[in-house]
Amino acid sequence: MADAPLNRSGSLLRFAAMSLLGSATETLLFHLLLKVMQGPLLTRAVSLAAVLGIMLAMLRCIDLTAAGRLSVGRAGIVAILLTSAILNYGLYAALITGLPSLQPLAATVLASLSALCFAIFGYSRFAFRE
Repeated sequence: MADAPLNRSGSLLRFAAMSLLGSATETLLFHLLLKVMQGPLLTRAVSLAAVLGIMLAMLRCIDLTAAGRLSVGRAGIVAILLTSAILNYGLYAALITGLPSLQPLAATVLASLSALCFAIFGYSRFAFRE
């Protein structure tokens, strides 16, 4: 039983690290694509879709379920990531359209940080319920 908190914190840290890496990668990809593509909304959708695909591929290599002992499986993790990506894009679109003077990269960072907090909270709530 002493391994349960260790497994939980380890899986939460792995999820947080994967999500943070995904957010950083998405922000970098967005910055690079912004110079090539037209429109920040389309660019953000493309960069989010690309990084979501990368994160889903990473799920095959990283065990976030703590050897199957958590109440959320891979399908639940995918649902959390998809919901987080939709929230991320929605916040970004609201920031860009609501505050036209805001730089697209700043809106990306704000939306990504909010979605990252949501994803970590969602993972901890669904993964560790008894």
